[in-house]
Amino acid sequence: MADEVVSHAFSHGFHPKHSERLAAYWSEALGGPTTYSTDFGDESAVVRMHSGNGPHEEMDRRAIACFDQALADIGLSDDDRVRQVLHDYFAWATTTTMSRYHGSVNEVPGDLPIPQWSWDGPVSRMVPKDI
Repeated sequence: MADEVVSHAFSHGFHPKHSERLAAYWSEALGGPTTYSTDFGDESAVVRMHSGNGPHEEMDRRAIACFDQALADIGLSDDDRVRQVLHDYFAWATTTTMSRYHGSVNEVPGDLPIPQWSWDGPVSRMVPKDI
């Protein structure tokens, strides 16, 4: 919140259970229980919260830098595998899924699944074809 550019995203306020919801989302994305999808919503709802604000590359870069600093602040070093995986996931999500729909929240498709991430990066999902 100390970064004047990144904090703009929260200038309208945020959900009182933001931390709980964020923890559930990250847990699910990183292979944990489906608490976010079960209790709070799907990926489409998350993407809509981050959409319709026009391009924001500088804010994305600064958010990633703030995230990296937070990882350093809790003691994860640059050569730590966990730090690298968390950085990679945050950078990927920030610059892809969360910034894909600049024009309008109405562009976001419904029923998007929460993307899964592993030690090796994005996990592809096999989606059955409609017959």
